[in-house]
Amino acid sequence: MLNSFLLLAEAVLYFGVMVTLFRFRHRIGLGVFVCALGVMHFLETYLASVFYVALPFGMVSPGSAVLFSGKLVMLLLLYIKEDAATVRQPIYGLLLGNALMIGLVLVLRLHEIAPLPNGRRPDIGFIDQMGWLMVWGTTLLFLDAILIILLYEKLGRYLRKALFSRILISVACVLTFDQTGFFTALHFVTGAPIAVFFGGWFAKMGAALAYSIMLVAYIRWFEARQIPAPRGLSDIFDTLTYRERYEALVEHVGRDGLTGLLHRGRFDSDGEAAVAASLRTAKPLSLLVIDVDHFKSINDRFGHAEGDKVLKSVAALLGEIVGPEDQVFRIGGEEFAILCSRSHSVARLLGESIRHAVKASASTSRFDITVSAGISTVSETTRCLADIFALADQRLYKAKSTGRDRVVGEPGGHEADSLTAWTRSGRGIGS
Repeated sequence: MLNSFLLLAEAVLYFGVMVTLFRFRHRIGLGVFVCALGVMHFLETYLASVFYVALPFGMVSPGSAVLFSGKLVMLLLLYIKEDAATVRQPIYGLLLGNALMIGLVLVLRLHEIAPLPNGRRPDIGFIDQMGWLMVWGTTLLFLDAILIILLYEKLGRYLRKALFSRILISVACVLTFDQTGFFTALHFVTGAPIAVFFGGWFAKMGAALAYSIMLVAYIRWFEARQIPAPRGLSDIFDTLTYRERYEALVEHVGRDGLTGLLHRGRFDSDGEAAVAASLRTAKPLSLLVIDVDHFKSINDRFGHAEGDKVLKSVAALLGEIVGPEDQVFRIGGEEFAILCSRSHSVARLLGESIRHAVKASASTSRFDITVSAGISTVSETTRCLADIFALADQRLYKAKSTGRDRVVGEPGGHEADSLTAWTRSGRGIGS
């Protein structure tokens, strides 16, 4: 009875300390939680191999039943409240760290060891045995983490509103798998009897129940109320994190929510800068304004959800076709714009490539999709963004009114080299 009570007390202590570190991750950093998780790994393996207590249903190790089960639950919590990319970090760290330990032990064996003053010599045979068990245990933990995440997500289809059942089933199933794998290695390395397997399994099922109750209580009562991150920028790491998040936010805000392309506000600011640079350096700059033909009929016949799919597919196609220095914008409902550092004739070829690619992609769609485009280029008569946009839009209207599914640019292609000729005449720079 005393052993059972002590195991429960150890589980409560472990869970309480770890979730406290996790709870304050926004203030002290997630690394504190991850380091505490990793520090316990050696103790878990050591206790699982040599330290057992007797319970009514068999022999149980606190390292396996309490500490390892708790670690798996902590990894599940990390996944639930953060993401899969975050939960991979401590797993990879443990796996690589244990492999490093084995490598160092192999090198240490080559030393000529000096005896201590009392004549004792270190015996690293135990480290050899423990090292391999730790590598095997960490490998199992890697598999356990993948399995518990997959199982948790799979059960979400059926138990989305039953969080406790979802967590309990996930933890119990994965702990059963882990107990089988770890006992197999333990049996061959230390000769552990079969009673250890059954005793450990019963204990882990009890741990799964206890930890699931505590985890659900923590998520519902504490994790829903977020602690704001500190505002101070005195710490260099906090400063770097703040700057990176700020830059990421600026980049995200400048993009269209549906397609991920740059939005109209960025078109106005980046476009003016691009035109000014073109005039200053005499490098060509062309604008393609592209519109999806009969888009309203797609929304009317198939619904806005299908229309959104069309817009996203066209946006993805534009991103694949344009060059790395070109900029693609969504400037209206079904209207896109491309700023490219190309002459008019080359930009027109780009427009034709886009038109054919969209038409070809429609073969896999429920309906035909075509686009029309108007093209203009910075020249003597188009010296600002408003000018080249108005001209490209005028040509887009012409493409629409003359049958759609076509690209309209400068008649005869004379606009292609107009900027270069104008600049060479001395009127393009400084005027």
